[in-house]
Amino acid sequence: MGSLYRPKFRASDGSLRESRIWWVKYRLDGRVIRESSGTDREGEARRLLRQREGAALEGRAIVPRVERVKVADLAEDLRQDYAANGRRSSERMEFCLEHILAFFGERRAVQVTVADANAYEVRRHAEGAANATINRELCALKRMYSLALVAERIHRAPRIPRLEERNVRQGFFEREQFEALRRYLPEALRAVVTFAYITGWRTRSEILPLQWRQVDFKAGTVRLEPETTKNREGRTFVMTPELRAALEEQRAGTEALQRRTGRIIPWVFHRNGRPIKWFRQVWRSACKKAGVPGRIPHDFRRSAVRNMERAGVPRSVAMKLVGHKTEAIYRRYAIVDEAMLREGAERLARAEQGKVGKVERE
Repeated sequence: MGSLYRPKFRASDGSLRESRIWWVKYRLDGRVIRESSGTDREGEARRLLRQREGAALEGRAIVPRVERVKVADLAEDLRQDYAANGRRSSERMEFCLEHILAFFGERRAVQVTVADANAYEVRRHAEGAANATINRELCALKRMYSLALVAERIHRAPRIPRLEERNVRQGFFEREQFEALRRYLPEALRAVVTFAYITGWRTRSEILPLQWRQVDFKAGTVRLEPETTKNREGRTFVMTPELRAALEEQRAGTEALQRRTGRIIPWVFHRNGRPIKWFRQVWRSACKKAGVPGRIPHDFRRSAVRNMERAGVPRSVAMKLVGHKTEAIYRRYAIVDEAMLREGAERLARAEQGKVGKVERE
């Protein structure tokens, strides 16, 4: 059985006095736990004691009192969730938490309201953050509260607003632009961009880490394992002649390097046997020289989707090849350019002329 008590303390004048705050004492796994109730009301302290005794008896987790949980505590839970699930976007999450904790960190979690979230948006706008950036940060905050609710650390969560995003990128590469860019890139990156232009796979997370064990020249396929993709689904791309030629050339160069150095090189794309992490500076330089400044590697993903649409590849097949889980996301990438609009208008005109000719003959 637990009990209540008021601890004694020695005052500055040397006298022994009794605290006004009630403390609770109970047993958990054979240990004696002492905890402040935070109140001078015996009834409230006794209710806390009953809650603690009930949780200990049922084997439920005993968490700090709701009013003591800070937003910083919720952030630590989010970090643990990312680590436990092996999420690859932990770097992005830490960037979000840096701004969230600077604003909310020492606040009690139960005190945060929708007005506070709106104030955060105003502050981040003043700092020059875009709506999409603020939304990613607010999503992290919302996830923190969701985890806390499941863990019963809090009993309510504030409504987290979402800003409208109007910064959907429209960049893509025409064939001649892609070839011009490829000419200005270092040799080690030419096969990378060729692969990206044809497949539409994500450059940083799916193409650069690719290893030879994932390439099957006999079957003519390249595959991604489920744990390596963003949507956790495996993917297979059947080689086109251009893709096969690029990979065969890459394989020949890798084998020659292995013979010279005596090392085994598992990566498909590498710089002298070392994996390529990223190539921001040389990319920017090559884009300027090719006359397409401001483009990003992700534009290859949009280009591949559009090329598949132009070629008449069924949408369900294109989604599997590129790795889009939902048609709504696919449609964002299936950019209709002026050439496609012009072709559509020409088809409509031919159809109309056919109808006019048919009426005249009748």
